[in-house]
Amino acid sequence: MQQNGHGLLSDKKGVIFGALNDQSIAWAIAEAAHREGAQFALSNAPVARRLGSVDQLAEQCSSPLIWADATSDDDLQKLFDELKETYGTIDFIVHAIGMGVNVRKDRPYEDLNYDWYLKTLNISAVSLHRIVHHAIASEAMADNGSVVTISYIGAQRIFSKYSEMGDAKALLESIVRSWGYRLGKRGIRINAISQSPTKTTAGSGISGFDAMYDFAEQLSPLGNADAASCADYTVSLLSDFTRAVTMQTLFHDGGFSSMGISDGLVEAMHDVWGKNSDEG
Repeated sequence: MQQNGHGLLSDKKGVIFGALNDQSIAWAIAEAAHREGAQFALSNAPVARRLGSVDQLAEQCSSPLIWADATSDDDLQKLFDELKETYGTIDFIVHAIGMGVNVRKDRPYEDLNYDWYLKTLNISAVSLHRIVHHAIASEAMADNGSVVTISYIGAQRIFSKYSEMGDAKALLESIVRSWGYRLGKRGIRINAISQSPTKTTAGSGISGFDAMYDFAEQLSPLGNADAASCADYTVSLLSDFTRAVTMQTLFHDGGFSSMGISDGLVEAMHDVWGKNSDEG
């Protein structure tokens, strides 16, 4: 992460959803936005009061903290009313919310609990639709603003242990495109960042995450992108320098999404499977 800011967001006001602790991507984004001069509120579900340390981040960034369940229309309406009172209108929204209920409870994709499945989709994807809806309906969002959400390549490729979250991220990216057409009439852009596997609290809840992380690290020419670099990339999408970029899923993954196989993986596979074949 850059140590010194460049004032890229010095005239911007916004809201960042999803920071829980200092391992959260949203936490790193908040630090980067603060460094670049933005004013913003932080928001998370009330349950995060006992699970995380977002109060510390709010103090660090001189930000109001608004507790709101992003799946509740009433909570979101109150949140945007409060933002209007504080800032007038806002210029950006960061959505970094996700939870796979079946994944956390080790239910296989072939035997999902459908109530949990719907909860996963609601929290991880539909919440973006609700947030944007209420931002527009409350007239809290200024023209020519920016909305950014965090996705993963599991939306487009199968990672077996990612399970239902692949469906949730696919829906999330579809919502980005559907809103993008409509928001464009006001010059508001919306994009998803498809981030590398990142060692966060949410990531640690996925069985096999370490293997996913190591595989991507070996395959990506630049290695896995960390939370701090994702935060810097997010800043660029919130700034006026990307004012004509919208409806995109932008891969921030060290090149992983363009790779087939690497020399390192070929050698590793030969060491394991080739050796076994020779022994056979």
